[in-house]
Amino acid sequence: MAWAVGVFLLNALVVIVHAGATAVVIWQGQGPSQGQALLYFIPIVPSIISALILAIDRPRTVPGPVFLINAVLFLVELAILAGVPGEAESGWPGILVRAAGICLPFASLLVMFNMPLRDPLMSSDGIGKPLSEPTSSVRSPEDLVTLWQWMSVSWMAPLISIGYKRQLHDEDVWFLAYEFQHSRLHLLFRELTGSVFVRLLKANGLDLIITTFLGVLETLAELAEPVLLKQLLGALSSEPSNPRTAVVYAGLTLLGRLARAQSGVINLWYCRRNYERTRGEMITMIYEKTLRRKAFTFPSSQDSPTLDIGQEEPSGVSTATTLTDNESDTDEDVVPSKPRLSRFSALKTWFHRGYQKLRPRQSTPAATSGPASTGKILNLLRNDVYEVAQRFWEVPSLITKPLNFVVSIVLIWRILGPASLSGIVILIAGMAFNVSLMRMLLAVERVRRGITDVKLQRTSQFVESIRHLRWYDWQGAWLAQIMESRQAELMKRMTSNIIMKCISFVNTLTAFMFPVAGFLAYTVVSGRPLTVDVAFPALELFGMLQNSLRELPDLITVLLNARVAMDRIERFMVEPDKENTDEEDHQGPPGDLEIVIKDASFSWPGSDRKVLRDVSIKCKPGLTVICGKVGIGKTAMLQAILGELDQHGGEKIIPHEMVGYSAQTAWLESMSIRENILFSTAYDEVRYRQVIDTCCLRDDINEFKSKDSTLIGENGVGLSGGQRARVALARAIYSRARILLLDDPIAALDHQTAASILGNMFADKDSPLTAGRLIMFVTHRVDIITKYSYQVLDIVNGGRVKTFNREELDNNEELEQLVADVAVDDDVAAAKATAGQGDGEGEDSAPDTFIEEEHRAHGGVVASVYWQYVKAGKLGWWVSLILSFVLFRLARVTYFWFLKEWAEHYESTPAPSLYGFFRTQDQYPVNRQSILLRQAELDKNGWIDLGRYLPSPSVDVHPWLFWFFVISLVQVLAHTLSDITLIIIVYKAGKNLFEQAMRRVSNATFRFYDVTPVGRLMNRVTSDMGTVDGQIANQLMQVAWYSIGWLSSIMVIATATPLFLVLSVAMTAVFILIFNRFLPASQSLRRLETVSLSPLMSNFGTLVEGLTTVRAFRAEPHFQRRIIATTDAFQKMDHIYWSLQAWLQYRFDLLSALTSFALTLTAIFSGLSGGAVGFVLAAASNLVQNTHNLCRRYGEMQMTFVSVERVIELLDLEQEPNGTHKPPASWPAFGDDIVFDHVTLRYAPTLDPVLMDVSFTIPGGANVAVTGRTGSGKSTLALSLLGTLHPEPATGGTIHIGNIDLAEVDKHALRRNITFVAQDPVLFPGSLRDNFDPLDEHGESERADVLERVLGGSDGGGESHNSFTLDSRIDGGGKNLSQGQRQLIGLGRAILRRSPVVIMDEATASIDADTASYIQRLLREELKYSTVITIAHKAEAVQDADFEIVLDKGKVVRAGPRGGRDGPA
Repeated sequence: MAWAVGVFLLNALVVIVHAGATAVVIWQGQGPSQGQALLYFIPIVPSIISALILAIDRPRTVPGPVFLINAVLFLVELAILAGVPGEAESGWPGILVRAAGICLPFASLLVMFNMPLRDPLMSSDGIGKPLSEPTSSVRSPEDLVTLWQWMSVSWMAPLISIGYKRQLHDEDVWFLAYEFQHSRLHLLFRELTGSVFVRLLKANGLDLIITTFLGVLETLAELAEPVLLKQLLGALSSEPSNPRTAVVYAGLTLLGRLARAQSGVINLWYCRRNYERTRGEMITMIYEKTLRRKAFTFPSSQDSPTLDIGQEEPSGVSTATTLTDNESDTDEDVVPSKPRLSRFSALKTWFHRGYQKLRPRQSTPAATSGPASTGKILNLLRNDVYEVAQRFWEVPSLITKPLNFVVSIVLIWRILGPASLSGIVILIAGMAFNVSLMRMLLAVERVRRGITDVKLQRTSQFVESIRHLRWYDWQGAWLAQIMESRQAELMKRMTSNIIMKCISFVNTLTAFMFPVAGFLAYTVVSGRPLTVDVAFPALELFGMLQNSLRELPDLITVLLNARVAMDRIERFMVEPDKENTDEEDHQGPPGDLEIVIKDASFSWPGSDRKVLRDVSIKCKPGLTVICGKVGIGKTAMLQAILGELDQHGGEKIIPHEMVGYSAQTAWLESMSIRENILFSTAYDEVRYRQVIDTCCLRDDINEFKSKDSTLIGENGVGLSGGQRARVALARAIYSRARILLLDDPIAALDHQTAASILGNMFADKDSPLTAGRLIMFVTHRVDIITKYSYQVLDIVNGGRVKTFNREELDNNEELEQLVADVAVDDDVAAAKATAGQGDGEGEDSAPDTFIEEEHRAHGGVVASVYWQYVKAGKLGWWVSLILSFVLFRLARVTYFWFLKEWAEHYESTPAPSLYGFFRTQDQYPVNRQSILLRQAELDKNGWIDLGRYLPSPSVDVHPWLFWFFVISLVQVLAHTLSDITLIIIVYKAGKNLFEQAMRRVSNATFRFYDVTPVGRLMNRVTSDMGTVDGQIANQLMQVAWYSIGWLSSIMVIATATPLFLVLSVAMTAVFILIFNRFLPASQSLRRLETVSLSPLMSNFGTLVEGLTTVRAFRAEPHFQRRIIATTDAFQKMDHIYWSLQAWLQYRFDLLSALTSFALTLTAIFSGLSGGAVGFVLAAASNLVQNTHNLCRRYGEMQMTFVSVERVIELLDLEQEPNGTHKPPASWPAFGDDIVFDHVTLRYAPTLDPVLMDVSFTIPGGANVAVTGRTGSGKSTLALSLLGTLHPEPATGGTIHIGNIDLAEVDKHALRRNITFVAQDPVLFPGSLRDNFDPLDEHGESERADVLERVLGGSDGGGESHNSFTLDSRIDGGGKNLSQGQRQLIGLGRAILRRSPVVIMDEATASIDADTASYIQRLLREELKYSTVITIAHKAEAVQDADFEIVLDKGKVVRAGPRGGRDGPA
């Protein structure tokens, strides 16, 4: 309130002073004094209005109207002082009044600058105080700043100060301001209707209007500069010269630049808000859509044409999460099939089609293309969202760039008159030619984006499956496929760049030919002299026009790309949703707990093949067991209940409420054990302990140092397979859901553990954890669970369901016999196993923390990173690029100097023509010897005087026009040469860096995969690599460009006067000081931003993998809140980074304006000619702009090179030793023993040993059973045979197969001769043929035989199996198959390879007893010449073992023949 009082008093004082002055002048006399009285009267009315507003409103924040009135009043007073003749000489009373008229409004502005933008009476809790130390616990001070702090971005000072002293950390950066927080933005955006584009316009329309208005103001202020320059040069060229008038025009130019500087900061803030909101709204929208949409896949048994992995599929085939995704199924996306239209009609059609495509579609997406793959959705998040949001940032340019273009032409017309028409004709011709090029560019970009989707999907699959690929030694072949996609992407990118550079060439040529044609018509046709006040303003306008021409194609290009991106997002958003996603959770009392399905059939989304037919079931509270052969449809039954399948007819009544779901493949998050079990619900200690005991997790948890607070790593990498399954089961049981759907959670558990868990759950009918709950339990182990159930659902061939109630179960002899047989086998296996044995494991327990914090480099990007990139682009091409820059700058300086000479040599003595080939000697009689003597003579400024060699332009202007044309053409050629060189550099650097990084990743130590999340690695090889492909080379080029421009400008200025040089060097020093203050904080924020992007990608990957579980638990709001928090964390870095950029921009713009003004004053009062002043001012303008741009581009280069730095860090990954010993082709031979001699193994030097001093010998050809408790080292033993772990050298231990030490053997040879079949085999998108034999090493008949034996065996399969062919499509990760089918394919690989050593780690855990028995017979038959090592607990998996190894706590308890077999121990 005190500030408002101060402004009121100042305005009142203005009224008093000017009213008194007006009265005095009127009282003193008549005539001219009346005009002076009117000038004094001008401020009175505005000041009275301001005072009245203040008195009535009594504002606590900045009063906008009063601020505007005082700002205008201040400018008017300045204009009167500078522009009204005699005002400055009116005597001291008049001067005092005028000074008061200027100072009082200025003082009012200063007071209002210090008033807050937010009502100070409102609560400021949780908001950072301006100029206080920043912390992440409070919001950005933007919500609490004064007007000046906001306009000057001075609220960033504390963060800049900290960043200058040390590396910034996440806790140093404020949280997002209120208007940028995504929880609020997402809720508001959801309420909007229309297409995505329309909703974005509605949400951000006000910002678009503000930024467009400010952009237009800045453009008009910029275009006023050539007009003011013309007046300034005209004042200096007149006779006599008028320096005072020139100073006034210089002052007006300064005011325009200051206004542009301030408008630029405000404009940037609103543009950034527009961009950040748009991007955040689309990220959260796509994430929410992913939570809702159907989980598309294609049927595994559907035959389709044979395709290689990554080959495009025919239109209409749903490719879901596969590498074969071809998003552009319509002809329109590739090559237009319609006849060519006229350019006007084509433009009209383009706009109409763009509008139609952005409208909401009523048809299903399948009509145009298949559903989006995982790779495509990732591409939407990484690239398309950015593409669209960036265009919203640049909306002002849609108006300002065409406006700049049009007004530039108008001003050129004003200066040159009708002569400019010739240049306009050239412009129109160039633009017409570019239309066809732009159409080509659009088609290429569409195809390139599709190829990028394929590359992303392949890369994602490679990173996720890298362990398995290397176990089979398949990484080389898969890497070749990625490189194939990468090469295709680079070729399309190169094609796109070539087209863009062709557009740039046409624009550059027309831009430089415009002045040539204009000056030709002006001087030859119109016969007018090209004077200084015409030439240099016209040239400046030509420069603006050239920039417009250079920017307009880019603008059109990015708009076309944004149109493609927007179309892709719109297509994704109209894909069908899962059923019931729009219904609200039941808020009233719970209804009847009952699941009823009547005569319904179901199919997987996107498939017409019914997996379940005519299902009629009724489930009530109690235990319902679901059984059936492998792949028969047990998981599909649970998925149908969850609403994940398409229903065909019939009726389904399911309570709409949370369901406790445990998936067949346990899905866990990268957090602690407790957090996974709680799954965002409240902690109930009693219930939690009951769940832990029920799931037999107590002993496992006690083995960890941090107990249940142990972080288990990505997807539970730190737990064994059985532990993962039990944690997932505990999560379902702990939930308050009345319905539990449990998909074979005991598959990987030994008999005793499985029986204990079932007893804990169901033996007590009044158990607080299971009583009154409707539980559906899928399992093959009917022997130990049937006694607890009240009904069994048996899924039979054809997808039909048989229901057995309790009475029927008791009287079913066939089922009783099956139960008895399995029970006997399991009892025998359990008796032979070590007492107290734990669950089976896929991987051994690891330490308490599994994910390392992502590395962030400190300080500036080191020179070695630049050098690595330069080397990747090949040094010779960089030298060519620099030479082309030098050539361009030389031609550019010559260009301005030549124009100055031309303008100054009218009416001078004629001289012979240097292009005398076109003139006879008689025209210009001259002494040739005198010409030669004068060729070395320079003018007084050290430049060659062209008047000695060319005729006066007033006599013959043609030589001047000819050389002006030549110089222009040299600039065009130099610019084009640099563009061509840059294309080659981008291609080579992108290709080399990506290939090197991927090869290093593919050969890294296995420990690297353990501690590095997939999302983090994907962020580096996709997002960071995308930056390398797009911006890096251009950034380096621009730094070199502006460096050479700065140097050439300094050299030009140095020839004019030493004072110019002193001012230029001082200005450069200040620029550097400001920039050095800015750079450290900027680098820290950029690194924090790139690191904060990884969780965004990781969270999305986690969501896709566990989507069914998330939806079953009704946890979508929790995950939506999580992605909002992650987006906030990422966007806050980006927001503060760009606020820092605004801080720099404001200071640079102010310094540029003041420096230009100082250099202009120096030139005005230096006594130079008008032409010399124009030439020097052009050089000075270039110097200021080059210095400004050099600092900015260097900073941007430092920021973007953080991506290169992160990619190059991958080049320094520790590599796995390849081994030096090349074994013979026959190794290992049948009968080669496997010998462990005093072996100690650990996963990392800092970790405890997993196996300690282990010694035993496995006889060659033995069938080995490996047993032991959880964490005893079983999987570690198996992995050591693959060479992923080596005995510690200090212990002298060795592992031999035959006579070859595995530490020294070639790893490729080792893994080609050993097959490891994991519990969760990794399957790749493509055909079944591709998954059986990715390297195409076996014949078609051999593959078909294995397929028939494994998936079509008479004992193990039925109708569902017989429908498989080698062309059957497999989804990424095998998601369209059951776990049992995936395991059968893994076993099929082992049979097809017939390796001398085969290791199976719970490889039949999810296969029913009949199929498992058949598979065991098949393995005995097919692998009779192999050493087979089996880690398993199910009886049928180890019943034929003739050798046994029992481990406990990392030591061998027993190693020897099993049963009655004699053999070496």
